[in-house]
Amino acid sequence: HDATALPFDASVGPARRAAIETADPVDILVNNAGIIHRAPLADFPEDKWRDVLDVNLTAPFLLAQLLAPGMVERGWGRIINISSIMGQIGRATIPAYVSSKHGLIGLTKTLAVELGPHGVTVNAINPGYFATEFNAPLIADPDFNSMVKTRTPLGRWGDPAELAGAAVFLASDAGGYVNGAALTVDGGMTASL
Repeated sequence: HDATALPFDASVGPARRAAIETADPVDILVNNAGIIHRAPLADFPEDKWRDVLDVNLTAPFLLAQLLAPGMVERGWGRIINISSIMGQIGRATIPAYVSSKHGLIGLTKTLAVELGPHGVTVNAINPGYFATEFNAPLIADPDFNSMVKTRTPLGRWGDPAELAGAAVFLASDAGGYVNGAALTVDGGMTASL
């Protein structure tokens, strides 16, 4: 199969629309954009709260709203939302991120119910701790790095390539009967908490 990636700023409405308009019909949408802001509750700025929710939750909603009608019309489509284990649990100093990821799982389930009868599946992937640029500050923190390795039964951070299989499965016909699920890929961390 041929595939085309469309990089754009998911928080900017015109950028979303321009990217969609340049695409052939989109059969698979992977909502992978995500940002985080770290601060204690008392010091968490309202604008940062809104920024995180705009990128992590509102943009996936708006992209699904733009693309789902075409998928419904064609009778086939896949929407895969990249949530987080923070959509299942909580952690101090990242209230907007945790709230957005919980919300994204709720959005996944709601859209699965609405779009499923039209041949469109909607699922989420909940990554645990992966060795990415996004997590570089956490990897560099010896205490946090040790906590991840100690609490993860596989004893390590995930390799980003290890998420690909979950996405391919959910996008393929093999995952055609999976709808409204939140597949956790975390080396067993949430199972052991």
